[in-house]
Amino acid sequence: MSEHELDARRMLCPMPVIKVQDAIKDLHSGDILNVVCSDPGAIYDVPAWSRVHGHQVLLAEVRDEEVHIQIKVEAS
Repeated sequence: MSEHELDARRMLCPMPVIKVQDAIKDLHSGDILNVVCSDPGAIYDVPAWSRVHGHQVLLAEVRDEEVHIQIKVEAS
């Protein structure tokens, strides 16, 4: 297991979801992806995409006007 960071600040929908999708393609089951977004809609969109694709959302919260999401990658 390894942790990875994705900075999706200053991107509007649907770009945060697309960036998460692209990043997860290169990760392995058990890896953690930490995502930071400035688009307030990402708090709903990224976890929804993650769950639909079988990944586990460990954290989804707003801190200092930024969305922080932590995703555990599951086997596809």
